[in-house]
Amino acid sequence: NFPGFTNINPKYLNECIDSTFVSSVGPFVEKFDNMLGGIIDSNVVSVVNGTAALHISLKLVGVTKNDEVITQPLTFVATANAINYNNAHPIFLDVDLDTMGLSPDSVSNFLEEFGDIRDGKCYNKISGRRIAACLPMHTFGFPVRLDELIRVCNKWKIPIVEDAAESLGSEYKGKKTGTFGDFGVFSFNGNKIITSGGGGAIVTNNKYLAKKAKYLITTAKRPHPYEYFHTEIGYNFRMPNINAALACAQLEKLEKFIERKRSLALDYFNFFKENGIKFKTEPSNSKSNYWLMCIELENKSDRDNFLKCTNEEKVITRPIWTLMSKLPMYDSCQKDDLKNANYLQDRIVNIPSSVCL
Repeated sequence: NFPGFTNINPKYLNECIDSTFVSSVGPFVEKFDNMLGGIIDSNVVSVVNGTAALHISLKLVGVTKNDEVITQPLTFVATANAINYNNAHPIFLDVDLDTMGLSPDSVSNFLEEFGDIRDGKCYNKISGRRIAACLPMHTFGFPVRLDELIRVCNKWKIPIVEDAAESLGSEYKGKKTGTFGDFGVFSFNGNKIITSGGGGAIVTNNKYLAKKAKYLITTAKRPHPYEYFHTEIGYNFRMPNINAALACAQLEKLEKFIERKRSLALDYFNFFKENGIKFKTEPSNSKSNYWLMCIELENKSDRDNFLKCTNEEKVITRPIWTLMSKLPMYDSCQKDDLKNANYLQDRIVNIPSSVCL
């Protein structure tokens, strides 16, 4: 039911169906990888969804059992779950109020207090575990302060995986999100700016690691015309050809979709400004795709009243996520004061954001 499918050329989908190759084998997966790679100037490996992309990306930067990964509590649960799938532990650190994403200051302050470099790796003085990665998420398409975060993580020998699931087409200082870290991850779920019904992508500037990712998501099967031999534990995370055909048709309209989103965001900004309500706009040094648009109310009571009123009038609005640190499976994880994350959790409301509005 994604409105973006309106006026999408069905040629690719028809070709896929006519070929009978609708599952994990077919030309549209490679076509999509090349199309997206051309747009973001990086190596792309398409997968079945964004969560699978996070899972494999963390594995490939070296996250293993009982390691720790720094991330933010204000995110969709897939970010934290992907850490858990690698048998690692999240550390939840605060966000910035403008980006709503992981704060470089929070990461720096945490590492100055708890970080310890030993043998070229970073360890947590409290838990004794290795801090194996940093996983920022670009909330609603707003890029985090990537240059500052990269400086902090480089100082502490920590690789970065960008959860860019929501930020396809967004830019930070003129460069596409998803291409700053050792890996980037995109999602093409049904509600994303482009969708393949279900799908995701692993992005890396390292051709060897891209090849390794492709191997792992194809059940680690040694290439052969007909024999089946698997050299390690792999994953059946391939994007089906039929989904890739949809994604190719959608990707051709990405630029137009972003133009529509940004135009709608400007209309919302002007409307809410006249009514004394803060519409969240892109941070400095950034260009946002405005995937999901949101407003910031004065307090939790105003937020709850706004949600109740709009939904009673059949206007679908939603609160931002419950903090990961408040969920039962993650409430014992190490965290800082999360002052900004708690502030935003009580005030942010998502409003209708379709490209067709």
